[in-house]
Amino acid sequence: MSEHERLKGAPQASRMRRARASAVAFFVVLGVADGVWLARIPAIKHGLDLSDGVLGVALLATPAGALLAAAVAGRLVDRFGSARPTPPAGVAVALLPVAFGLANSLAALMVALFAFGVAAGLLDVAMNAQAVRVERGYRRPLFTSFHACYSVGGLVGALLGGLFAWAGVGPAPTFTAVGVPMAVLAVIASRGLLRGPESHAAAGSGAAGSPAAGDRGATDPGAADGRPADGRCPAGDSAAGPSTDDRGRAATRGRAASARIIALGLLAFCCLLGEGAAGGWSAVYLRDNLGTSAGFAALGYASFSVMMAVGRLFGDRLVARFGPARVVSACGLVAAVGLGAGLISAAPAGALIGFALFGAGLSCTFPQLLSAAGNIPSLPSGRGIARVAGSGYLGFLCGPVLIGGCASLAGLRLALGVPVILMLVVALGGAAARPAAGPAPAGSVTENRVSGGGQRYGKWRSRRRPAG
Repeated sequence: MSEHERLKGAPQASRMRRARASAVAFFVVLGVADGVWLARIPAIKHGLDLSDGVLGVALLATPAGALLAAAVAGRLVDRFGSARPTPPAGVAVALLPVAFGLANSLAALMVALFAFGVAAGLLDVAMNAQAVRVERGYRRPLFTSFHACYSVGGLVGALLGGLFAWAGVGPAPTFTAVGVPMAVLAVIASRGLLRGPESHAAAGSGAAGSPAAGDRGATDPGAADGRPADGRCPAGDSAAGPSTDDRGRAATRGRAASARIIALGLLAFCCLLGEGAAGGWSAVYLRDNLGTSAGFAALGYASFSVMMAVGRLFGDRLVARFGPARVVSACGLVAAVGLGAGLISAAPAGALIGFALFGAGLSCTFPQLLSAAGNIPSLPSGRGIARVAGSGYLGFLCGPVLIGGCASLAGLRLALGVPVILMLVVALGGAAARPAAGPAPAGSVTENRVSGGGQRYGKWRSRRRPAG
């Protein structure tokens, strides 16, 4: 590399490092907010004197709000860029839990939970779209590491909530003490986000504002439709517009993108349904079906969460080596076999190991599905992410209810077999995460991956990329 190229790449490398740190901060903010809330649910339940059934209905307000937000978040992100909605959504996610502690009725709690769900859904779509741009800039797999930061943030938030509960601090002061620093972090982190509209996969990286465009000076926006940079039409092309063949190819790409979004959405539904089932029923299964103590029962979801975080820490290395399709399929198989074996064992230790393997298997699936959705040719990043995330929210919303209904008919052990079957569906459908053929954004991980498989991690690191 010449001295001129080295000096030119230095500002871009610094910019991408700041963008990566900023995106990580918002994943942490959402994780901490979720973790603290989950830790203080018992205090909220006791303060409002809610029964288990009423509390279960109230908790549905959050995923309902997230599902509603996902319906519009994609268009907002694609129109204004992910950097615009991310900061206000991050601040709202950090501070809205204070309203949980101040709620003096079930109605007030549900309104606050719904508002939190809307803010969380908007933040989720926007920060994932930002993560797609950062991953494109680095030109190597990074997406799972962002979700690992969310998982670590959730564990930290749960620990902080537990410490405040142990000290006898009420929910409202707890949410305030944790939320205000997180809101400040969101404001500070907003300065490093990548600005401008999201790049459209159909247009390559020549879209304005794309970190992969302009920074390398290799793509001209005018070339997005196949024309030379000087704007002249190639010989034989009509200046009036695209030919019939071009329109036919565009329609074919559109149908392929829609079919792929449906497949990715179905897999996301399966994954988050399993995650919701683990969160809502792991402790109940250990406590009521296997007769363990309340303390041991709590370890079920704890082991699930810890192994999910650990799996996400190593997920990008696995994707770089084997490719996203194989990783998603293998993770689905691990989740199905782990939970299935744990249920068959009918022993507390075996069930605990089963939930841990279930978390490890689920760890990389949803992040890779979102990454695939954000890099579909002919579909804007924000819209693709929003549709797949919305399907996942629907699964998370339905999971606890579906498992509860099946448990009332056939018992909880057989009901938890539903996530096992769904994980087998994920294992069989992992090919949907394979990088799509077509004009993927230049410089993106999708552009560099080989179909279906992957390349060794060392080769990823040796590639020239605009960030360090």
